[in-house]
Amino acid sequence: MNILQRNIEIIDDVMADMWRNKTHGEKLLIVCNMWSSAKKLLTGHLKAEHPDWDEKRIHKEVVKRLSHGNV
Repeated sequence: MNILQRNIEIIDDVMADMWRNKTHGEKLLIVCNMWSSAKKLLTGHLKAEHPDWDEKRIHKEVVKRLSHGNV
């Protein structure tokens, strides 16, 4: 497989050190907050894009997209 350099994200040393110094609990909290933010943003986007969808349909689509269709 040919991987293009532009497809590789490189973390700079400052960010790498920041992550290394976080406890497992701190990392988990950050990930949980990112997940929650993604869910809220996607929910708002879908409500704006599909005003005719009810809450159940919105929730189902959010779950589908965040799980990459593996529901």
